[in-house]
Amino acid sequence: MLHNIGMSGSPLPTPGHSATFDLHAIAASLPATADTMLVDVRLTDEPAASSRVFRIYRDIPAHYHRTCDEYLQVLSGRARFTVGDAAPQDLGPGQLLFFERSVIHSIVILAEPVVVFAVDTPRRDPSDVTFVDPGSGTIESFLRTQPTQE
Repeated sequence: MLHNIGMSGSPLPTPGHSATFDLHAIAASLPATADTMLVDVRLTDEPAASSRVFRIYRDIPAHYHRTCDEYLQVLSGRARFTVGDAAPQDLGPGQLLFFERSVIHSIVILAEPVVVFAVDTPRRDPSDVTFVDPGSGTIESFLRTQPTQE
């Protein structure tokens, strides 16, 4: 079931699998600090695609996702994204980045807070992350999912 989140402070069930999200309110609900590289709030979790808002707390080393393509739109802050063999790109609010599954990517924080709206197609299981250098991270150090407001 999908919900309206961040509009009135509490989610409301919506029939017909539709939802409205206040991305800025959701971003504001993310903690100021974290023990993980990312904290996310999952907005949708359908087989065809999942979506989420996440904040980046530390530079993210080279990694990839085996099962999905990613669309990343920066909502706040600035970060340097290195994707595949392309030159690094500095992205800020309103800019959208796309890359296919299994493409190696990394992120360096330039101006905080870096908050991103992401769409993964098809759905990405939260455990789908492979670090190029296995010593640079684990799923436990990579991501913590914050529950949606109930």
